[in-house]
Parts: sequence; C-alpha cells; structure tokens
Amino acid sequence: MRIVRLPGIHHDSNVILVIGTLGNIIIDSGTSWYQSLQLERIRGILEDDQEKQNNIDRILLTSRRFPCSGGAKHLSSELDNCPIHIHLEGQSSLETGDFFTTWANRFDSDMPPTATETVSDDEVFPLGNGQIWAMSLPGHCSDGVGYYIPEKNLLVSGLLIPRADRPTRWDMPTGCLPDIVESLRKVRKLKLETIIPLQGPAIKGKQHVLEVINRHIDFFENCIEADGHFPKSWSRPAQTALWLTPHPPWPLEEREEIN
Repeated sequence: MRIVRLPGIHHDSNVILVIGTLGNIIIDSGTSWYQSLQLERIRGILEDDQEKQNNIDRILLTSRRFPCSGGAKHLSSELDNCPIHIHLEGQSSLETGDFFTTWANRFDSDMPPTATETVSDDEVFPLGNGQIWAMSLPGHCSDGVGYYIPEKNLLVSGLLIPRADRPTRWDMPTGCLPDIVESLRKVRKLKLETIIPLQGPAIKGKQHVLEVINRHIDFFENCIEADGHFPKSWSRPAQTALWLTPHPPWPLEEREEIN
C-alpha cells in the first residue's frame, strides 16, 4: 500500500491518495478553486500505468466543509463518476449545495450540488494489501470522519486536528466543544504512528503524535472550564479560518533536543 499526501494549496485541505493492489481511494478533494490541478496531480501519480489513470474507486470526505469537499464533484466526474462518501449528517448539505454549513460562502464561493453516498462509523474499505477504516469524529462539525489505515498505523484526521499547531473551531455550524474532547480521546487510544491533518505536514512518531493530541485535549478541556471561551490574547479567527491561532505559537513540528 502506498499513501501520497498532496499538500493543500492556499485554503485547500491536504488531498490523500491511497494506492492498493485492488484499488485506489482519494480522501478529501480540496476546494473547487484548484480542482483541475488536483486532477492533474492525481493522474501524475498514477501515470506509470496509463490504463489506471482514472482508476479511482471512491472519494472519501472527512467533512462537508468547503476546503475538504468543494472539488469532489469535479474530481468524481473526471474519474469515471466514482462515488463520493460522506457521513449522513453532512449528506444533505452537499446534495443541496448549501454554502452556509459547508462554509463556502465565507470563501465567496458557491458549493456545487454534489451527489453522495453515506459512510458509517466502523465501515471498512478493503484495498487488497490494506484497508481504510472510517471513524466518526464529531466536534468541529457533526459529520466529522477520520480514516484509519491499520497497516500504517496512520489516521487522516480531517478537521479534528487541522494542523499540529492549530486547534479546531467549535463555533461553526454543528460544532460541539465536548465532542471534540471525546473524539480526541478516541484517537489517542489508537496509539498512532502518524496523523495526516487537514493541512500542513504529517505528524510522525508515536511520542510526537501523543504530545500533539495531549496539547489539543488540554486546550479544549480548559476551554470547557472557561465556559467555551478561548484565551483573550488569541486573535479572532479570519472569516475563512477553520481553526484558532494560538498565542504564543504552538510548535508545528517535533522539537529536537539539544545536548
């Protein structure tokens, strides 16, 4: 099994291509802004076999939010109309092109009405030499889903962990602060080797992953104790921001010890 992270462009999520012996799956699509470029990137990775350039079995979405889902319809239409999967809680938002709950309006964009199929908690997608296991991870939004790959001990976290150094927001449509803590605790139990967040580099190494998860949990528990408020020293989020910006900054990558 091969896992390729296509780094997010501007507001786009990371787009993850999972290549197996029995099929290929895309996790998240990015916005509609760079959808044609995303298609070229995906086909470029699969170019070793011309017959497989359109061989994508399905697109799995971590949430309804525009940076994750905006380009899904275009990618599907260009990849032999492969099915698009999203949690039931987010399905109506995509199928009606709702630009409020998807947050597309904050990006001055339309949300293309997108036909989808549901993905359920604990649903498994086999790929021959590995599998992808869907995990319901609500908190940022009610339809949050992470995708766990046991063979790599890796999780694609979606907006539950948008970046190692940025905690997610809960004050957007269908967000819930206590659910974030419960979802993070659920992820911590996996004892992961790697997390691929919404944006930015992968979080690697069991100790680093644990430190990042614990930092996020501690922050959100403090917010619950503060009646849902984040620290006053932190800047208000920009209209397109799906996360909060800590002050002082949290570390993005693991710090090396200096002897």
